[in-house]
Amino acid sequence: MDLKDIQNLIKFVAKSGASEVKLETDDVKITIRTGSETETTYVQQVPMQAQMPMQQAMQPAPVATPAAPETAAPKAEENSKYITVKSPIIGTFYRKPSPDKPLFVEVGQTIGEGDVLCIIEAMKLFNEIESEVSGKIVKILVDDSSPVEFDQPLFLVDPS
Repeated sequence: MDLKDIQNLIKFVAKSGASEVKLETDDVKITIRTGSETETTYVQQVPMQAQMPMQQAMQPAPVATPAAPETAAPKAEENSKYITVKSPIIGTFYRKPSPDKPLFVEVGQTIGEGDVLCIIEAMKLFNEIESEVSGKIVKILVDDSSPVEFDQPLFLVDPS
């Protein structure tokens, strides 16, 4: 396989939309990966004593299936009347101050501004997350002892 054949193969793979192509012949092994801004091509000469059968595998790019709009729209409307309390930091979410203590808040409980909702542990520091709104806890969106990201929704609060 000469350089021109390899270049044509790279162009073909880029146009086809495949994410990865592997081609093995008696003397050459080629892997072409696309999907980023630059294409990655590996060409390896196979030693003559290790004769390998020709193999070509094309894997199409994964196709994302859109979520059903009928199910997403009512949930968004239903949750729009609630205030979402989000995580201010990255860490581990805890619903109790310690394993033998009661939960900070439960679904249906009325809270006020400044009430502690949970603790988020970040780098061995336990940060109390206080409510910035008054209302009733409608839903707790994170399981106890779960990792949380910055700005991840933690609670839904009904302000009425």
